[in-house]
Amino acid sequence: MGERREKMSKRIKKEVAVIILAAGKSTRMKSELPKVLHKLCGRPMLGYVLDLVGALKPAQVVAVLGYKQELVRKFIPKGIKIAIQKKLIGTADAVKTGLAALKGFKGTVLILYGDNPLLKKQTLSKLLDYHYQNNVDATLLTAQLKKPSGYGRIMRDKYFSICGIVEEKDADEVQKDIKEINTGIMAFKKEKLLANLGSIRPNNRKKEYYLTDIIEIFAKKNYLVDGLKIQDTAEAMGINTRAELAKANCLMQKTINDKLMQDGVTIIDPPSTFINFGTAIGKDTVIYPFTVIERDVKIGKRCFVGPFAHLREGVGLGDDVTAGNFIEMVRSRIGTKTFVKHFSYLGDCSVGSNVNIGAGTVTANFDGKNKNYTVIEDNVNIGSDTVIVAPVKIGKFAITGAGSVVTRNIPDKAVVAGVPARILRKR
Repeated sequence: MGERREKMSKRIKKEVAVIILAAGKSTRMKSELPKVLHKLCGRPMLGYVLDLVGALKPAQVVAVLGYKQELVRKFIPKGIKIAIQKKLIGTADAVKTGLAALKGFKGTVLILYGDNPLLKKQTLSKLLDYHYQNNVDATLLTAQLKKPSGYGRIMRDKYFSICGIVEEKDADEVQKDIKEINTGIMAFKKEKLLANLGSIRPNNRKKEYYLTDIIEIFAKKNYLVDGLKIQDTAEAMGINTRAELAKANCLMQKTINDKLMQDGVTIIDPPSTFINFGTAIGKDTVIYPFTVIERDVKIGKRCFVGPFAHLREGVGLGDDVTAGNFIEMVRSRIGTKTFVKHFSYLGDCSVGSNVNIGAGTVTANFDGKNKNYTVIEDNVNIGSDTVIVAPVKIGKFAITGAGSVVTRNIPDKAVVAGVPARILRKR
């Protein structure tokens, strides 16, 4: 089995090109943002598809862009060709646009979609393996759904061979009862795909050129068309509506949380814990319920976070940090063994080690024009309800009295209190 996988991997690197269709609007989402840029767990859904293709390591990759392509192309990494679909007149035209960027390539073309972020590498490897092992002209990834609303249905002839795909909007009542659906993921022999794309006609209700129509064309020419049924139907989920986006977000969140728990993080209640893609959390850290952790947050070992904590982008917690109830942090670094236990906001600041941040502490980091920075050095004790007006620096071993408003730098070992805070003594 290992030899076969290695052989298949080498074949993909030499003989497979991937076309990613990412040209569409967010029509059913009622959004001006390109559909593939809508986020799952803090990351554009297209990013997951690009990761998948990167793991597959095909010979060539083409991303077909269209609607607001200038926004989408910012997320396309180097090494991926970009083709622009000038008019959004259907998936067949999009594939034709992608094929134009693959001149000289001979082999298998795998069609992926930028709005299928839940697909796994193993699934695509199985599809390609099946395609090659059976010498198929077109191999479809299909799924069996109890309620297949919104998907194209797989049509089979009396020999149970695939003979076509009918989109739901064009299906009659009998066809809508079919449970086997088209995921949209297809592998083709390039030469036959290219030779027959021109035979597709816009004979459907939307007057678009559907790539799915090529399956009927292939069948009528007695080309070999087959399908591989996906095991986990959630993988096949395409995202076209806000409701589907929310459902996919839940599935992706489960994947992220499960991976963190496998790596040694305790998540008390995974369904109520929201952790974005790109978060790093150390072993033996405990995440309590109703905690939101956004992208690019780094949390050390043996930390306690939450409940009801919100860690935004650019936050880094050292080892043994407590970031407790009803706190918000953004663009801040917190040193080891520091306690931020209750009802605090820390924004744009650097906090040292062994610091105690009293309940109700606020860094006033925004002056109406700029975000200003606060530095709190090691072994500082911040009294409850202290307001720290940035930019300001609080020196080592300093203490602020409860209710202080700090508006100027505080030297090491100073004890301050008042509004504004004044030095009472030095320790």
